Amino acid sequence: MHKPIPQRGGISRRAVLTVTLAAGAATALTATGAPRAGAVPLTGQEQSAGAWFTAPPRSVRPKFRWWWPDGLVDPTEIAREIDQIADAGFGGAEIAAVHHSIKDKSVLDTAQHGWGSTPWREGVEAALRQAARRGLTVDLTLGPSWPAAVPGLAPDDEVAARELAYGRTPVAAGATYQGPVPEPVREAADGATRRSLLAVQAARVNPAHATRKETGLDLDSVQDLTETVRNGTLTWTAPTDGDWVLISYWQRGTAQQPESGPHSAPAAYVVDHFSPAGTAAITGFWERAVLTGTVRRLLKAAGGAFFEDSIELETDALVWTPALPDAFRKKTGRSLLPYLPAIVLDNSNQVFTFDAQTTRQIRHDFWQTVSELFNTHHVTALRDWAHSLGMQLRSQPYGLQTDAIASAAILDTAEGESLGFKNLDDYRCLAGGRDMAGHTVLSCESGAYNGSAYSTTWDRFLRTMGGAYAAGVNQTVVHGFSYAAAPGARWPGFAAFSPYNGAPGYGESWGPRQPTWRHVEDIADYLGRVHQVLQTGTPRADVAVFRQTGYTATGIGASWFTATGVPLGWTHQFLSGPLLDLPSARVSDGHLAPDGPAYKALFVEGDFFYSSTPTLALADARKLLSLARAGLPMVLLGAFDQALTPGVPAQDESARLREVLASLLALPHTKAVTDKSAVGEALTALGITPDVRYARPSTLLNAHRVTGDTDLYYLCNGKHAETVKPPVAAIDHDITLRRTRRGRTVPYLLDPWTGDATRIGRYTENADGITLRVTLQPGQATVIALGRPGLFGDRNGNRQHAVDSTADRVLFTDRGLAVRAATGGTYTTGLFEGRTVTTTLPPVPAPITPDRWQLDVADWHPGAEPTTTEIVRRTLALDALLPWSQIPELADSAGIGRYRTTVTLPADWTAAHGAYLELGTVSDTFRVTVNGTPLAPADRLRPVVDLGGHLRPGANTIEVEVATPLINRLRVSQPSVFGTAARQAYGLSGPVRLVPYAQARLS
Repeated sequence: MHKPIPQRGGISRRAVLTVTLAAGAATALTATGAPRAGAVPLTGQEQSAGAWFTAPPRSVRPKFRWWWPDGLVDPTEIAREIDQIADAGFGGAEIAAVHHSIKDKSVLDTAQHGWGSTPWREGVEAALRQAARRGLTVDLTLGPSWPAAVPGLAPDDEVAARELAYGRTPVAAGATYQGPVPEPVREAADGATRRSLLAVQAARVNPAHATRKETGLDLDSVQDLTETVRNGTLTWTAPTDGDWVLISYWQRGTAQQPESGPHSAPAAYVVDHFSPAGTAAITGFWERAVLTGTVRRLLKAAGGAFFEDSIELETDALVWTPALPDAFRKKTGRSLLPYLPAIVLDNSNQVFTFDAQTTRQIRHDFWQTVSELFNTHHVTALRDWAHSLGMQLRSQPYGLQTDAIASAAILDTAEGESLGFKNLDDYRCLAGGRDMAGHTVLSCESGAYNGSAYSTTWDRFLRTMGGAYAAGVNQTVVHGFSYAAAPGARWPGFAAFSPYNGAPGYGESWGPRQPTWRHVEDIADYLGRVHQVLQTGTPRADVAVFRQTGYTATGIGASWFTATGVPLGWTHQFLSGPLLDLPSARVSDGHLAPDGPAYKALFVEGDFFYSSTPTLALADARKLLSLARAGLPMVLLGAFDQALTPGVPAQDESARLREVLASLLALPHTKAVTDKSAVGEALTALGITPDVRYARPSTLLNAHRVTGDTDLYYLCNGKHAETVKPPVAAIDHDITLRRTRRGRTVPYLLDPWTGDATRIGRYTENADGITLRVTLQPGQATVIALGRPGLFGDRNGNRQHAVDSTADRVLFTDRGLAVRAATGGTYTTGLFEGRTVTTTLPPVPAPITPDRWQLDVADWHPGAEPTTTEIVRRTLALDALLPWSQIPELADSAGIGRYRTTVTLPADWTAAHGAYLELGTVSDTFRVTVNGTPLAPADRLRPVVDLGGHLRPGANTIEVEVATPLINRLRVSQPSVFGTAARQAYGLSGPVRLVPYAQARLS
């Protein structure tokens, strides 16, 4: 892509090279060649070479969300883009029809090129064929954009999405109302022309029950007037004991279309997500219009998944399905109709309320019913249908007040999102469902940032995702990769979300259009290695947190564990009632789900979604009692001796609940506490400790997995939210890791950037585990493995390690244990066997700060076509490193810069010397070359490179290649869209230092 152009020196020289961004030669990266396979166990001699970690297979590598302008695609270009994704080291793509950036949808020719059309299907076939050749998987969204919809469905069809709208009319005490049934307070959406009256009621107003937004009513006053309606009119006289309100309930279609439509002709409308008929409408369309014999064969061979985005059903009223009243009666034994006033919504706001406790219980029962309908008729039905085609179902099962934890247990792959999830506990909800059901993958829609199109850095992406991996995520679907072109698109090509309402949209559109694509294989390898670790073996979590209401994407955590436990090393996941019915919900040796997460305790607290009220369903309480009697320790926070049922109780149900809880609280390994600060003491009293313990409270996050007798620990310094206050700081402290292996166990450091697995040289061990030092910058992550000596085929497996040293560092090399220090002198090192070894290091030169740099810039400009780029070559001599935004010739530039400098080392520089290259501030991606030798990728979040073995006495040439996002160029080339964006400080800003050290092997 970037062929060198001869330079003649001078401060700046303009040269032009045109690059077609869609061309197959647009990337110089090569395919990894890794075969498609699942994450493999880290056992057996065949893994000793470390290939398990170094070269993760395609199946665990990150994917892209691949945005198409419906069916306006060319099969040749589709195959080319598959190659681009494969060459960059990614594992697959998810085809989605998304084009929010195109205002005039007519240019997409939906009549001939819509979603589901013949050209769209031909594009899918081309993608599947080329993916099979390259070892990639291709996933397909269930409909165009989101939510799931079917072309040709009409808003009034019974299988289309429904709502329950309400109308109201006040009636004074003793007054007579004569007139039409109250009309809905909000008009039906365009296209919804039919409606049916479900019921008409009268209810007495009770101001004592009112809230700031809700009208208070008396439940025992609700009267059903439906049978009195004649020809749409009603006559009713109110009793004299207070003011009343007439309430009507109307069933009608929502007329919701998938986002940014139309995507097809005829247009698609969203289906009823709670009925078998709604799901059948989806599968029926696929069977009729998409799944030709060719497509079926290709899908089965691809082994991909159908995907459904978050459940964003849009209505100003209440989501509905005609079967809800019958389903409610079947679940609760009661009629839903008298409770309707407490359930109806107006623009997502509650309208009426009875007394607070009863209203909470009614709403709980209603949404539990909706949840069961959704999980049964939508999630389970779609999963089973996908299996019949040899595919799986991946879904974001949240967006409504439904049990997403239970949904995650049903799905083949549950998915969260970095944009919509508010903290790590949102992921931990889905992880609990995944692990209790015995699934492997928790996916994440990753890296969507509002207003950040073409300014997103991979550093930001990594900081965002680091904590998510600690919370259970182990598959990344990067947001996203846009198809090359679409009508009206401007340079650097069609972008699904930019412009968005005339401004930069959601980032990002990755691909060869981005300068950082030159280095993106480093990112793909890093993510693939992290995924490989986190998909291997079985997960371990310290505590299961029982959640009475299984919502997620709420940001609501787990009191003591989220605030206090996590900074001490504790890990937790969330369970909801349905998970206790799974086969894994058994206890062995005091652990819940011993073949999976092996929780050491169950924690129960009040329901955060209902004012932290201590509630438990009677059936769930009985399950908890059974688990506790089987030996599972439990901690209950709150007055559970006075617990209430979450739903409306049956006769004597509250008394029976308290009897069960009395038995539970009487068990010796059940602890009840009234203040969250006492939770830690209760766990200690039960003899429970976390698998990872920190020397002091820390921002360190961890995830633990076990394969055979090997422990894998992922460690990250950071949190999911980038706006943590105060900001995450660097950490440097000891941690203790529990080990599974009973025999001799040694720790290995697994570097996700290089793929190297090296035995750690300095640590202590005792019966509790292995204690070692962890030093991480904000957002930085690493992996530690505890296993048998020689696990990764190294020569140091049976050698003694150090327990302390006065040197800066103790490390294993090919020749054994060595010490390293930034100054010469004599150092003492204590070995595990009890000996003390003295080592003398030669003098070390002082750190060097290069003062002269040559900067060669490939400056990207819009080309003659939206998918071509003009590259202008510039050469500058720099006396000081500054961001490009502060260099006049580069202030609005974007592209690739190569910084070159020479450092001179003294004549007494020997093989005992090395040096760290500290890059300081560098943005965005970078690679380092020393004396013509490219070095292994370096950690983006700690830009320090070890140059040991690559330096020599005398002159040494160091080159740092840096790639930037495009925003600085787009600010001036498309000011109408990007002009409001601030100029970004990209490039190598430093300070750059070469910090020498000396190293010697211990004798």
